[in-house]
This record gives sequence, structure tokens and C-alpha cells, in this order.
Amino acid sequence: MNTLDRKIDFTVILSVEKANPNGDPLNGNRPRQNYDGYGEISDVAIKRKIRNRLQDMGESIFVQSNDRNLDGYASLRDRAEANDTIKKLMKTKNASDQVAAEACATWMDVRAFGQVFAFKGDKAGGVSVGVRGPVSIHTATSVAPIDVTSMQITKSVNSESGKERGSDTMGMKHRVDHGVYVLNGSINTQLAEKTKFTQEDAEKFKQALVSLFENDASSARPEGSMEVHKVYWWEHDSKLGRFSSAKVHRAVSVQALTDEPKSFLDYEIKVDALEGLEPEILDGL
Repeated sequence: MNTLDRKIDFTVILSVEKANPNGDPLNGNRPRQNYDGYGEISDVAIKRKIRNRLQDMGESIFVQSNDRNLDGYASLRDRAEANDTIKKLMKTKNASDQVAAEACATWMDVRAFGQVFAFKGDKAGGVSVGVRGPVSIHTATSVAPIDVTSMQITKSVNSESGKERGSDTMGMKHRVDHGVYVLNGSINTQLAEKTKFTQEDAEKFKQALVSLFENDASSARPEGSMEVHKVYWWEHDSKLGRFSSAKVHRAVSVQALTDEPKSFLDYEIKVDALEGLEPEILDGL
């Protein structure tokens, strides 16, 4: 497998219908918004979904969520030390590079996003190894300010026995009625060389973007409430690329055709031509 030898930029256009794409725990789990009222989905939330999709594809993932835990390890340290090579290297002085190399070879999300291995040790003092990954993900931002609907939810059964009747009130539930979000990202070749991120890895990553919200349903995000519509994928012809990532990302513009858009059909997508750089355009799954 060949290490990635060309810069890659990508843009994902996605929509939300009556769902909470990313709740803010500091704001009662309301959908994230900036001060201007535009909706946001954090890069951490996007990376979690990408990891889940790669895991569904059969890739080995280091940062597994509790509901996606396939190997039974209760912590990241347990998972790291289950690798005999890493466990041995963690007890060796000046072995940071070897630990990083073995971790990148073992787990795809480490060689894509990077990872910090910081574990307390015995008298030896522990280990702290940082890996910088080539894939960078921006915060997804809505095209227009979003409207958030809140509703109070109730229950009709007791949570515990021995009580005549439990409280009917459970709390609040929030959702975005409609929103179209733009997600940008890039893959850096210099860092890909260090983590051995390959062209094959990039292809799998692209497929994860196309199917980003598959197998991701929850009470806050019902099946079909979040959808990837378009993925724009630029592969440059050199390591540094013909254009900066900022200029490539600005080439895609999404504008609402009405004052109050209600569906994805109420938007227009324009892609500016960049000399010598044509995007591959993929429809969402």
C-alpha cells in the first residue's frame, strides 16, 4: 500500500430535519449554535461518526464508544496494553517513536486523526506519546440561522417499585426543524507520511463521509433525519497542492433560494472552477 502522496480537500453538504445533530451539554443539550444563531456540529462529533462508519467497514478503531465496544476493553489503556508490542515499548525509555509507529499501524483512527497516549506508570513514571494525524475536520456550520424547537417530555410509568405514581415530567427535548450544514476538511501529505496514512485509507475515509449518518440513529436523531447530500473531493497533483485549503473550500457556496427554506430543494449549490483541479462529486448514500 502506497502512502498518500497528494493533498486532499473535501466538503460535505448535509441536512437536518427535526433532529438534534449535536447537543450542547453546557446548554441543556440544545442543538449547538454560535452567537449569530447559526447551527454548529463539532469536529469531535463528526469524528465520532466517522470512526463508527470505519468500524462498520471492518477497520480497527482505537477510540471506540461504549455502545460500539467490540473488543471488551474497558479503557483506552487496556486496549493499548493489549498490544504486546506497545505494552513492552511503554516500559522502555525513549521509545515514543516506536509506540507511535505501532499504534498507527494497528488502528486506522490513530493514523488518520492522531492520538495522545498519556498513561500513568509505576515508579518508572508512565508514558506520554503524541501522534499528529493528517486528517483535519472543521466544525460544520449551517448555511442560515436555525430555529430550535423545544418540547417537554413525560412518562406514564414508575421508574421504581413501591411508589404509587412517579412524576410525569422527564425533562426537555430539543430539535432543529430544518437546517443545511457545510462541513470542510483536508488531508495533509506530510503528516500522512509520518503516520503511514495510505491512498487506500483515503478511499475508505471518503466512503465514510458518503455514508456518514448510516447506522447512527437515536431518539435525538431518528432514522432518515440527517442526510449527506453531496461530497466534493479534490485530489491535488502534488503534496502541497495547487491551491490553499481555504481557497478550495471557498469554491463551494450554498445559498438559500427563499427567505424561509424548508427543505434541501430550497438551496442552490455553486462550485467555482479552479484551474487544474476538478472535484469528484459524490451523492450521499
